[in-house]
Amino acid sequence: MSVDGAQLWTLNQRLLGVVMDACTGELAELGLETKEFFVLAEVEASPYPAEIATALLLPKASVTVYVRNLVAKGFVRREIDEADLRRHRLVLTAEGTQARDRALAALAAEYDRRLERVTPQDRVELQRILKAMLASPASGRMRE
Repeated sequence: MSVDGAQLWTLNQRLLGVVMDACTGELAELGLETKEFFVLAEVEASPYPAEIATALLLPKASVTVYVRNLVAKGFVRREIDEADLRRHRLVLTAEGTQARDRALAALAAEYDRRLERVTPQDRVELQRILKAMLASPASGRMRE
């Protein structure tokens, strides 16, 4: 039986979409739109808007709008980068950290509900497969 990469990609995207749709209400209670959540969740790993745009495959102009909204909601603040005074870096506020953590918990709970349909052995295998797919081809180490 042949497995088509495009079909697997599509199934994965559908799963992610179903999980996100199931969490929309909880995100709204936190004051977050879906894409704002993704930006908020990326701030610590990528504290500059251009880095967030690259990491999330979003247009820079869209990230600018999402960041502006997150700042207005008190979830993120801009600070002058001490290493380069011409740049501003983004920092999560305490409210932003709390909203991010609650949103991640909601996503994890919904994803766990889906995982309940999969045996523990298959979960371990799924984790191994996903890590292998994320590994750098040259080093075998996972890319972040």
